[in-house]
Amino acid sequence: MKLAVFTLIAVLAAPMAHAVEYTTVLPKQSRVDFEFRQMGVPVKGGFKRFAVQMAFDPAKPEAARATIEIDLASIDAGSREADDESAGKLWFDRSAYPKATFVSKEVRALGGNRYELRGALTLKGRTRDLVIPVTYTPGMAHATFDGSFVLRRLDFGIGEGMWADVATVANDVPVKFRIATTPGK
Repeated sequence: MKLAVFTLIAVLAAPMAHAVEYTTVLPKQSRVDFEFRQMGVPVKGGFKRFAVQMAFDPAKPEAARATIEIDLASIDAGSREADDESAGKLWFDRSAYPKATFVSKEVRALGGNRYELRGALTLKGRTRDLVIPVTYTPGMAHATFDGSFVLRRLDFGIGEGMWADVATVANDVPVKFRIATTPGK
């Protein structure tokens, strides 16, 4: 009898143990990185400043939402010269478009802590839909959300004019991110 009561309590408590909503982002443990190829040579970079607003409950992934805003002036494109060049009208045109923004529209559970994040990325005044695979890793101190996608830079008018030649700078730019978070209060 005691075993049956214990089993019933364990079964009923299990869903509550996962009912936690992650809303507090840990900036120092989070990152947004990219890699581009210039004349066939890979160059790694990233963004130092970005803001994330999110809500994710693993028990209700369909209710998840996220907004990521990247400060384009915080770029590290591998050299000071590349950082400065990225500010101009041919690249990010940061005086007119200082930020890139991703807003989620839908989250689909794929099983095994894997999800598909669908949303819209606005960059340099152009908006494109993206589908991003994301892996959720729960942890003792915090949880992480790791994802990656390929940004087609010319779809956003990044690297126009003399930089539009994909033999000089590849069109496909792999982007990886890690968002570390803790449950909200």
